[in-house]
Amino acid sequence: MHDTGTASTGSTAQPSRRTLLAAGAGLTAALAAAAPATAAGAPDDSALRALVSRMTPEEKVGQLFVTRVYGHSATDPDQADIDANLKEIGVRTAAELVERYRVGGIIYFAWAHNTRDPHQIADLSDGIQRASLGLPRGVPVLISTDQEHGIVARVGKPATLFPGAMALGAGGSRPDARTVGRLAGAELRAMGIRQNYSPVADVNVNPANPVIGVRSFGADQRAVSALVAAEVAGYQGSGVAATAKHFPGHGDTNVDSHTGFPTITHSRELWEELDAPPFRAAIAAGIDSIMTAHLMVPALDDSGDPATLSHPILTGILRERLGYDGVVVTDSLGMEGVRSKYGDDRVPVLALKAGVDQLLNPPDLDLAWNAVLTAVREGELTEARLDESVLRILRLKAKLGLFRAPYVGHAGVERTVGTRGHLAAADRIAERTTTLLVNEGRLLPLSRRRHPRVLVVGADPASPSGTTGPPTGVLAGALTKLGFSATALPTGTAPSAATIAKAVASARDVDAVVAATYNVTAGSGQQALVEQLVATGRPVVAVAIRNPYDVARLPSVPAFLAAYSWTDVELRAAARVIAGRARPRGRLPVPVQRADDPEQVLYPIGYGLTY
Repeated sequence: MHDTGTASTGSTAQPSRRTLLAAGAGLTAALAAAAPATAAGAPDDSALRALVSRMTPEEKVGQLFVTRVYGHSATDPDQADIDANLKEIGVRTAAELVERYRVGGIIYFAWAHNTRDPHQIADLSDGIQRASLGLPRGVPVLISTDQEHGIVARVGKPATLFPGAMALGAGGSRPDARTVGRLAGAELRAMGIRQNYSPVADVNVNPANPVIGVRSFGADQRAVSALVAAEVAGYQGSGVAATAKHFPGHGDTNVDSHTGFPTITHSRELWEELDAPPFRAAIAAGIDSIMTAHLMVPALDDSGDPATLSHPILTGILRERLGYDGVVVTDSLGMEGVRSKYGDDRVPVLALKAGVDQLLNPPDLDLAWNAVLTAVREGELTEARLDESVLRILRLKAKLGLFRAPYVGHAGVERTVGTRGHLAAADRIAERTTTLLVNEGRLLPLSRRRHPRVLVVGADPASPSGTTGPPTGVLAGALTKLGFSATALPTGTAPSAATIAKAVASARDVDAVVAATYNVTAGSGQQALVEQLVATGRPVVAVAIRNPYDVARLPSVPAFLAAYSWTDVELRAAARVIAGRARPRGRLPVPVQRADDPEQVLYPIGYGLTY
């Protein structure tokens, strides 16, 4: 999968007002005939029920699916995207997808070439809505994406990219989390994206967690709960559905559910104490949707089924015990965690029987769609059960204003996306997250007089979210703008002996070294690189650009900062802290155990130095 960044859009002209009115006329008339709208202009519940009653079984089944589609345009994608659509979905374009399957939702990805730039995204969204609303009994499409910020984001520059969850956990500010949701939500809405698969409500208590990590707000369930609720309020106050994930909790696993089938061994009591509170907080905050996890929790359901397919978990606990009646969406049905026990034809049917409403990104849409339709025709799924989920989805679409105003145009993009005020807010919030864990001899902040020449070495992982990158270059550029003479020497995540030797030789010609670290392990090249740089006698500042746990593997480094991500906004904040233009104010949201004795805590939750 690749990221298209901010390439040329090839955007189509905006539709005329006459075209927009005509496209939605059938739906508007149908709803008006059924029942009056609310004061806000959205159809009321009786109108939505009447709409459901007139839908065919095929249309109802379609409303349950949220799928990918390739291309930057709903009707005129590039030939390579047409080919990919034909191969994977059997249609040429997003418009054909909507017409054939009547899908209720579409998810945007950078690798599917949906997110080239904000104006193109708005045009794509409007094209999808036109295609759907132009059909008999056409219903607006709920467009979604994963815009967690930090290391997971699908819409990159020039949209505003905010610090990710663990960075916000380090900041510890509920107002900041709410601001991130409010501003990011406004930008998504302006581009026609009305459902965001964020925030992550998992409590990350396992440092070896390969799939959550810095995507979580932290390891303290009370702090995570408060920040989840704040971000939910921000997103939903901007008219975007937030999605708490991954229920019933993905924070204590060493298996990635994309590639395996994790098991959470928490007791029922521990689950209630640790994993449940953030989801309870999200529900109390009025969360619009909750995403399931493809993992097994034997204490909650000992059948061996993943939570996504578990009636005891999704209906017994989430619906009945926690009292949640909003939309439940699966995690991607293409992930191994949900495919390991049943075939791709059974998974969507079993998910619906468990209590799911939206079926996200099945690997074979035609197979999944027909499997659900067959289950309805043969009586395994009742049409009443189908109606229950369709009504929840339509209620959410109505709440988000999609029946009243499905189109976005370009004015909102100009007014909202990547504005100077939003970018400045992101920088301010990031400065409150950078965490200083080691500062021997008060090495930091670096002095431009004593350390004018700085070498930046380290890992350059692929940009997670369409940011400028690479990290070493961003750090060097930021330090240069702050008055240092900084040069970048990328050394990678697994530097060889020759690469280390080159970095050590270069270090002898400068006054200080900044080393960007990325998931350092025992005996790794990154560990050897930092140790040999320290041995030169030059001052070395390590900056963890992902997990803060790196500090435990680098006991000799005289200064250590945790940035929690390698997006530009967090790297620039770290550079300002290094240069003394900002004070480090972050506090660890997770404990860091000793590398030689994991039972011992090296740095506890809440630890952080300043100057």
